[in-house]
Amino acid sequence: MLTVVTISVIAGAICLLFAIFYKKNISLRIAIGIVGVVLLFYGGFSFGAMHPLAIIETFDTGNKIQVEYPVKKVQVLSPVDGDTVKCRILTMGVYPDTHNKDIWVLLRPSDKKYYPQSDYTNTSYKEKGNWQVVTRFGGDQGESYELFVYETDASASEFFSETIAQWKAANDYVGLEMEELPAGAVEIDRIRVTLEGNCRGIH
Repeated sequence: MLTVVTISVIAGAICLLFAIFYKKNISLRIAIGIVGVVLLFYGGFSFGAMHPLAIIETFDTGNKIQVEYPVKKVQVLSPVDGDTVKCRILTMGVYPDTHNKDIWVLLRPSDKKYYPQSDYTNTSYKEKGNWQVVTRFGGDQGESYELFVYETDASASEFFSETIAQWKAANDYVGLEMEELPAGAVEIDRIRVTLEGNCRGIH
C-alpha cells in the first residue's frame, strides 16, 4: 500500500519531469516545478521524521603499544597501563592463532566490583588475530580503574551475557563481587587507567 510520503515523492518527481520536458508554457513549467520541489522536500522530511537514523555510538582510543611477533598470548594493546582515558574507549588487543576461547574485558572501579563490557556481540570481537570491545566508564574524574582481560569457556560467556541483559532490563548496573565470577573465566591480563573527565550518567 502506498503511503502519503511515497505518493508525495512520486508526485513531486512527476511534476519536476513535467517542468523539465514541457516546452510550451514557461509560467506553467515554473509553477509545476515549484510544486514538485515542495512535494519532494515534504516527502523527504516526512520520511526522516518517521524513520530517524539510529544514534551511532562514538568512542575514543587510548595510547597503543607495539605488537611483538609472533603473538604467543592474548594481550591488551590499547589502552596502555597508566593511561588517562575518556568515558568510552575501544579496548584492543591481539591473540595467537591457536586461541579458541572468548575474550572479555571487565572493569573494576573504586567500588571493587567487576563490570563486564560488551558491544552488540557481547563477547569481544575477534578477527585474524585481533580483538576489540567498546569499553564504557561511569566514574568520577581522576578515578582509577583496573581493566581486566579474561578468557572464558562457553558457560562463563553465557553467564556474563545474561548478567548484562539483566542489568540492562533493570537499568541497574550493580556489578559483580569477585566470588560471583564464573569458574570458567580466567584472568590473563590487567592494566590500570585513570578517567580524564567526569563520566557519571554516561552510558
